[in-house]
Amino acid sequence: MSSSRVISANGIDMFVREAGQGPLVVLCHGWPELSYSWRHQIPAIAAAGFHVVAPDMRGYGATSAPSDVSAYSIFDTVGDVVGLVQALGETRAMVVGHDWGAPVAWHAALFRPDIFTAVAGLSVPPPFRGRGKPLDLLRKSGVTNFYWQYFQTPGVAEAELERDVAHTMRVVLGGRGLADPTAAMFVQEGKGFLGHATGSDPLPDWLTEADLAYFTEVFRKAGFRGGLNWYRNLDRNWELTAPFDGAKITQPALFIAGAQDAIITSSLGRYALEELETVAPNLEGKLLIEGAGHWVQQERPAEVNAALIAFARRHLAPRA
Repeated sequence: MSSSRVISANGIDMFVREAGQGPLVVLCHGWPELSYSWRHQIPAIAAAGFHVVAPDMRGYGATSAPSDVSAYSIFDTVGDVVGLVQALGETRAMVVGHDWGAPVAWHAALFRPDIFTAVAGLSVPPPFRGRGKPLDLLRKSGVTNFYWQYFQTPGVAEAELERDVAHTMRVVLGGRGLADPTAAMFVQEGKGFLGHATGSDPLPDWLTEADLAYFTEVFRKAGFRGGLNWYRNLDRNWELTAPFDGAKITQPALFIAGAQDAIITSSLGRYALEELETVAPNLEGKLLIEGAGHWVQQERPAEVNAALIAFARRHLAPRA
C-alpha cells in the first residue's frame, strides 16, 4: 500500500506518494503529469525491497508553485530532489525521471554524484548543451512554431490549456490521433497547442476514465502555469549549466523509451540516442519498447518495472 504526505524541502512543500522500506528510489514525473503517473511503479518497486518516493514536482498538483518564472530553473528542480532526499533522512538514492523529470534526474546525477549513485531516464536522453541556447537555435534554424516557443509567453498556453481541462488532458495524454506524432510538436497558426485533435478519439487501453478524471481534477485546481514555467527556463538553464559543459555522468545509468516516442524518433532525438554513451559512459542499456509511445511507464508498466527493479537491485542492495 502506498501513502501520501507533504514534506518541506528546499524551501517548498512537496506532496509525495511513497511505499516500501529499504534503499531510496526517487521518481520524477514530467509535463503535464503528477506523482500519480508512477502509480504502477511505486508498489512494484517497493515490493522489491526499496523505499519509493514520487513527488508532485515543483509547480504541480499539491506541491508549492512559486509565482516567479525564474524559480523553475534546473538548479531549483534538482535542488528540490536533493532537499527531498535530505528531508527523508537519507544520503544516497537512485533517481529516475520521465519527460521533464528525466533532465532533472540526469542533472541530479551530474551535479551530485555523491548522493545519486544510479540514474535512469525515461523518454528524454541525457543533456547535450549544444552550440547555443535552445530557443535561439530554433529561431536561427527558421523554426517559429515549435511548442517550446508557444509556451514562452506567460498566459497564452495557460488560457488555452485551462479553458477545458478535461479536454486538454484527454488530448495530451490520450493521444492526438496523428499518423506522425512529431507533427503534434508544431503549433499551427491560430489553432493552438491542442489544434491537431478533437479529443473524441477513444482512450488508449493504458489510460482509464478514472485516471483521466484524477489528472483533470488536480490540474483544474492547480492550473498549468507551474509546469509551463519549466519551459520558460530553457535558455536560462543553458546559461546556468555552462560550468558543466562537457562533463560526464559517470554513475551506472539506464535509458528507457517507447520506440514510437516522437522525442527519440525526431532527427535530434535519434542523434541524442546515438551519442548517449558519450555523456553517460557507464550506460548499462537502452531499452526501446516496441509499440510504446511517450507515456512509457504508464503504457508498458511490466517492462518498465522489470528494468528499473533489475537496475536498482544491481546498484542499491535491498535491506534484508
